[in-house]
Amino acid sequence: MGSTPPTEPAHLVTYCLLQDNQSAMTFDPRQFLANLTQAPGIYRMLDERGDTLYVGKAKRLKARLASYFRGALNTKTQAMVTRIADVQVTVTRSEIEALLLEQTLIKELRPPYNILLRDDKSYPFVFVSDRHPYPALEYKRARRRHDDGRYLGPYPSSGAVRESLSLMQKIFRIRNCEDSVFAHRTRPCLQYQIQRCSAPCVGYIGEADYRRDLEHAVMCLEGRSEQVTQELTEAMEAASRNLAFEDAARLRDQIQHLRQLQHRQFVDTEGGDADAFALAEREGALCISVLSVRQGRLLGARHHSPDNGLGLEAAELLGEFVSQYYLGQGREIPREVISSLPLPDADILESALSSRAERRVRVTHKVRGHRSQWLELARTNAEQQLASRLASQNELERRFDSLQQALALPAAVERLECFDISHSHGEATVASCVVFDRNGPRKSDYRRFNIEGVTAGDDYAAMRQALERRFRRLAEGEGIAPDILLLDGGKGQLNLAREVLAELGLGNVRLLGVAKGTTRKAGLETLFIETVDRTLDLPSASPALHLIQHVRDEAHRFAITGHRNRRDKARRSSALEEIEGIGPKRRRELLRFFGGLQGVKRASREELARVPGISATLAETIHRSLHG
Repeated sequence: MGSTPPTEPAHLVTYCLLQDNQSAMTFDPRQFLANLTQAPGIYRMLDERGDTLYVGKAKRLKARLASYFRGALNTKTQAMVTRIADVQVTVTRSEIEALLLEQTLIKELRPPYNILLRDDKSYPFVFVSDRHPYPALEYKRARRRHDDGRYLGPYPSSGAVRESLSLMQKIFRIRNCEDSVFAHRTRPCLQYQIQRCSAPCVGYIGEADYRRDLEHAVMCLEGRSEQVTQELTEAMEAASRNLAFEDAARLRDQIQHLRQLQHRQFVDTEGGDADAFALAEREGALCISVLSVRQGRLLGARHHSPDNGLGLEAAELLGEFVSQYYLGQGREIPREVISSLPLPDADILESALSSRAERRVRVTHKVRGHRSQWLELARTNAEQQLASRLASQNELERRFDSLQQALALPAAVERLECFDISHSHGEATVASCVVFDRNGPRKSDYRRFNIEGVTAGDDYAAMRQALERRFRRLAEGEGIAPDILLLDGGKGQLNLAREVLAELGLGNVRLLGVAKGTTRKAGLETLFIETVDRTLDLPSASPALHLIQHVRDEAHRFAITGHRNRRDKARRSSALEEIEGIGPKRRRELLRFFGGLQGVKRASREELARVPGISATLAETIHRSLHG
């Protein structure tokens, strides 16, 4: 056992206990535990290469680490323990310091056996500027708030922000345009016509009245819509007494919209800032839903599916998640954290969160009244999200297994690839390659191939080029081979693919041609297995056929999208862009001088040379390029 200087923050009084570097075969847990302290701290389990497998915290380090080497362990923990070659221990002054240090190291090292959350780079807010006489309500993402205005939020998702902004613009007619657009308006825009803006850009509303509407919108976003309703009701009655019936009608409409908004907030609260955490787990899968409430207003929910690397119990996993959610991610900490399960060491977590937030933060799982409604809603969200995901995964598994049985394959099908060709009468030909596995589409493996040098409309030549470009790399040892290669097109495409793969020495890739029936209706396809002589007709209700149709349709969609993008880009480009020596400035001068591209094409060499910046030599080059 030796010691190393701490690398943790200076305010921690820590030291590190290490066993001498040894291989996993010679690691002696008894010798290691014999000299270990019972103080609180964190521990890092390392493999033989020195990479961190797991980071954990403990009230008593010796007791916690002894549990890994004594007694029964679940399968995942046993797998990790067999890889341990060294254990690094850092002793801290308190359990709270251990918790904070644990989350710092998890974020920095990202060990494979810890649950890992994606570190959002920024959070969605509603922003109100202080620097403009007529501020807009803006959607803004920010890692940290600045002093250039008010930030309302953060919201759980961008969709929640956009929905809130849409409601406020509909009720209070707050502008949503950029400041540069606002400064150059000379007449109202469409937002004014559809009654989503009061047109402050052209002076249709005074600054004081606009500020009043803006403040009412902000109050609603802060959860004080009832107070706004009372103020509007008083203003409506005053307008009615003064015979200002148009103003009274406008205020009446705002009140009605607010009442509808309040009705939609069916969780009747008395205020409060809280996050409610609920965990749903079944069939080897789990989902944690986080329901966010600010100023008593329900903002929405986000769903997470962390990897339970060590097979932790539900309460322990939820506790690890909540710790990393706040301490490892830098999120805003509410005044109350509500969980569906009693969290281990909840008092330590509460102290750590209070210290980080610099105010009292309550961590609890026992709630009543409207808080119990928040928690129940979080549970419902978690169960629903998990059910949807399991249904989707189970269906995919069923379809893949059905395809294996239909083709009588000895091994499970894990990866499908499908190619398709798209063009418009030979223009901008694009080939697509989509990839599916048992988790669905693998979009990171999708590929498009811009087809060049083939006869326009020759689908076979286009398919040959795409297959050669994809599988030549595989023949050279790059990439992953598909278990089945789908070809949309039937006999011709199948024979072509078999010929290309044979030339590349890849005859072990299984081929499956998909030919539409005479009516070209879904469900009447004929499958060609490896050769055109071996056919298979699956019933229209077959899960295997549904999988093939899904993959084929996705390849078709991906090819069409790529073709349209390429075609539109070509049509947007000017023939002048391809002429050497013609940059943006000269192109602009040519088009301005002749009134457009057609005028440039009709111009003679002499007329072209009259354009500022165009020499006689360059005029000759332009004329020759445009006229062949």
